[in-house]
Amino acid sequence: MPQLDISAFSPQIIWLFITFILLYVLMAKVALPRIGSILEQRQARIDDNLDAAQNLRNEADADSEAYDQSLAEARENARTAIFEATQEMSDESARRHDELGSKLSGELKAAEERISDAKTAAISGIQEAASSVALEATERLIGITPGDDAVQTAISSAMASSKEGSS
Repeated sequence: MPQLDISAFSPQIIWLFITFILLYVLMAKVALPRIGSILEQRQARIDDNLDAAQNLRNEADADSEAYDQSLAEARENARTAIFEATQEMSDESARRHDELGSKLSGELKAAEERISDAKTAAISGIQEAASSVALEATERLIGITPGDDAVQTAISSAMASSKEGSS
C-alpha cells in the first residue's frame, strides 16, 4: 500500500495541507457564508412568524375580552328587559284586577238592586194576592165585604209580626 510507504509521507502531508487549506478557504468563503445567510433567513422568518403569532394572540385576547364584555352587556340587557316585562305584566295584572273588581262590584250592586226590586215586587204581589184572598175569604165566611184599607192594614201588621218572629 502506497499510503503506508514512509518515503511517500512528505508529499502526502504537503498535499494534505494544500487540500485542507483549499477546502478550508472554500468552506470559509463560499459554503459557510451561504449556510449562515440561510440560517439567518430562517431565523428571521421564525422571528417574524413568532411576532405575527404574538400579534394574533393579542388580537384574539382583545376579541375575547370584547366578546365577554358584549356577552355581559347582553345578559344585563336581558335581565333588565325581563325585569321590565315582569313589572309591566304585574302592573297590567293589577290594573285588570282593579277593573274586574270595579266591574264585579257594579254588577253586584246592580244584582242586589234587581233582587231588592224583585223582592219588593214579590212582597207587593203577595200583599195584593193576600188582600184579594182575605177579602174574598171574609166575604164568603161572614158575608161582609171589608174596606180595602182595613184589609191592607191587617196584612201589613201580619207581615210585620211574621218578620219579627223570623228575626
